[in-house]
Amino acid sequence: MGFLARLEEATRWFPAGMPQEERSLVRKLDILVLPYACLSFFVKYLDVSALTNAYVSGMREDLNLTGNKLNYINAAYEVGYVVFQIPSNLVLIKYPAQYYLPFAEIFWGIFTLGTAFVKTYEQLVVMRFFVGLGATSCYVGLVHVVNSWYRKKELGRRNALFWIANPLGQMIAGYLQAAAYTNLNNNHGLQGWRWLFIICTVITIPVAFLGFFIFPDMPERTQSRFLSARERSLAVSRLKEDGFTPSTGLHRTLFKRVLTTWRPYAFVLLLVIFCQQTYCQGTPFILWLNSQPEKYSVALVNNMSTITHAASTAGALLMCFYSDLRGSRLEPIILSGVLCIFANLVLTVWSVPDALKFFAYISVGWAYGTIPVLVAWTAEGLAGDLEVRAISLACYNTFSEIAGLVVPLVAWPVSKAPGFRGGFAWATALSVVYLGIVIFIVLMSRRELRRKADGEEREESSRAEEEDAVVVEHQAPKLSQRSRAYMV
Repeated sequence: MGFLARLEEATRWFPAGMPQEERSLVRKLDILVLPYACLSFFVKYLDVSALTNAYVSGMREDLNLTGNKLNYINAAYEVGYVVFQIPSNLVLIKYPAQYYLPFAEIFWGIFTLGTAFVKTYEQLVVMRFFVGLGATSCYVGLVHVVNSWYRKKELGRRNALFWIANPLGQMIAGYLQAAAYTNLNNNHGLQGWRWLFIICTVITIPVAFLGFFIFPDMPERTQSRFLSARERSLAVSRLKEDGFTPSTGLHRTLFKRVLTTWRPYAFVLLLVIFCQQTYCQGTPFILWLNSQPEKYSVALVNNMSTITHAASTAGALLMCFYSDLRGSRLEPIILSGVLCIFANLVLTVWSVPDALKFFAYISVGWAYGTIPVLVAWTAEGLAGDLEVRAISLACYNTFSEIAGLVVPLVAWPVSKAPGFRGGFAWATALSVVYLGIVIFIVLMSRRELRRKADGEEREESSRAEEEDAVVVEHQAPKLSQRSRAYMV
């Protein structure tokens, strides 16, 4: 047995009892779908998180970014990011993903490069707007495609590998900025923070060309040169067996289907609230570190800011693998809510030892790794309508970004750093609401299952009565003949 086969067995990469033909297909899908999806998501967050690292590494002073200007720069990015979210996934339903998504990646890579050469705050705002506009399709498009190729028992692990590109991108951005600040500062007349955006662009563009070459589009319309006709057919049929209906394309009933069922509302709200209750693991954490120059140098702040991202990575992998093997998403989802209540309460109090603050930030970082579990749960909950799922995932990301645009200006203004008492109190309240929505989804799902079981039982009983009636009707003439014979 080779190393890869031993690794697959050790990690239980395939569900027990999977036929060899299906294993070969899934192994090939992992090679075609996941590398580009993970790398693209990685460079997206590498480019996006570079701004915060650059801000604490000289950009603030060089461009005179005083007061809440960082909030407004982030707001410009968010505006560009949200305007095309839902239309982007509608485009993805109709047009090939292997062309559309890499093209968008090249677009935002060009403006990431432009960020390295800005001279004023206003130019920076414009550049970040267009970076956001180009990055619009990345997450919502890729998460839709990734969740369209795999069975339910395969989704958790693949979502974990895809999603950890987010914290890894933010971690690598911190390391890159520390290295750029130390080794490239004022090299060729460019400050270290400018070199970071150049390095990010050099990484981004080749990834886009990889997508053009290997990404297989959606199962029902793929023309991938790497998949045989038999494999394409198997890819579709195995999803149908698992309750995933194939795409029916854009239809005028789509928005009616989205608006007239409780599931999209519940899952979108759950995901939006979750993203808000874990906000402190990002910018507030790095600003807290940066507020202690006597303890942490610029390079050390960039390196230490990756701690919460490392916790997110570990949490995502462990919780997703557990939920696949356990056959239940519920335990990690509830655990994340409890951790967020505890951590945000501690940070609301604030006057606690630094060690406890570190533990609280790391706890929220771990909880943040629950997002791929929640996405897998959403994909399973909306398995019966691929288009509704695509719109729901786009809505979740759109509303999360809108909240990320508005809420930090009110609850997390940079001028209130590092205490953010109002922000931590807000996140604590949201954590309680989050657990309430989880309970609501579980109860409603069980109610639907009971109704479905009762309906099937009634249908079976009705069929049995009809069959009995047919038998009686068939036997009636014979009984009448016997009665007449007896009477004679």
